[in-house]
Amino acid sequence: MYQTITTSLENAICLITISRPEKLNALNKQVFSDLNAVLDEVYRNKEIRSAIITGSGPKAFVAGADISEFSDLTKEESMALAKAGQDTFFRIERSPKPIIACVNGFALGGGCELAMSCHFRIASENARFGQPEVNLGLVPGYGGTQRLVQLIGKGRAIELLISGNMIDAHTALQYGLVNQVVSQEELLTKAKSILELIHTKAPIAVAKCIESANAVFDENLDGYAVEVAAFGHCFNTKDRVEGTTAFLEKRKADFTGA
Repeated sequence: MYQTITTSLENAICLITISRPEKLNALNKQVFSDLNAVLDEVYRNKEIRSAIITGSGPKAFVAGADISEFSDLTKEESMALAKAGQDTFFRIERSPKPIIACVNGFALGGGCELAMSCHFRIASENARFGQPEVNLGLVPGYGGTQRLVQLIGKGRAIELLISGNMIDAHTALQYGLVNQVVSQEELLTKAKSILELIHTKAPIAVAKCIESANAVFDENLDGYAVEVAAFGHCFNTKDRVEGTTAFLEKRKADFTGA
């Protein structure tokens, strides 16, 4: 079904693996096409409650964009390419279902941008992060200048952006770029255990938490107003009735997503 990614579905978790090992999983047009197709499935398929994005092999999550596709682009074509990449990553960021990046090895350039578009990140101890586009005479084009500032702050972000330096997993943890660092063997197991915990929560409330948190960084929205609307939306659900009743009855809630 897909040319550059593999997928599996287990315990309502869709595992999405970018698989171009000969190119260290670099992003090209086909990867973006496949990602958009699988995101359609994540959004549509009710059997999917959450997703993990990772890269094949031990060396790279995604080592960057496939630079061989850049050589003959005009200015207008390059801007269209960047906009298309941003649109794909916005679909990840705005997914009502949690999407975790499991970062194994290099997450550079577009790979770092892909990881940052996920709702949060877990890294293996051999992970390396960076935005080295200045080494090519470029800037990040898939949202990297924006999300890096949001996640680690302006000063650290600008240092990484204009130096092109890489940071290791533990520095990324210190900076707030990743949530946890585990061994490579534990990477997927840890992510799945977190998602299985999230699956016990009310799905509509989870989606509205994501929507409200994203509103912080949307200058066209009043995040507090988005939160009030989300609270009202959740209050009018069967899951809210179940959740509050279960709390009062001192039992575990059984949420249905209604």
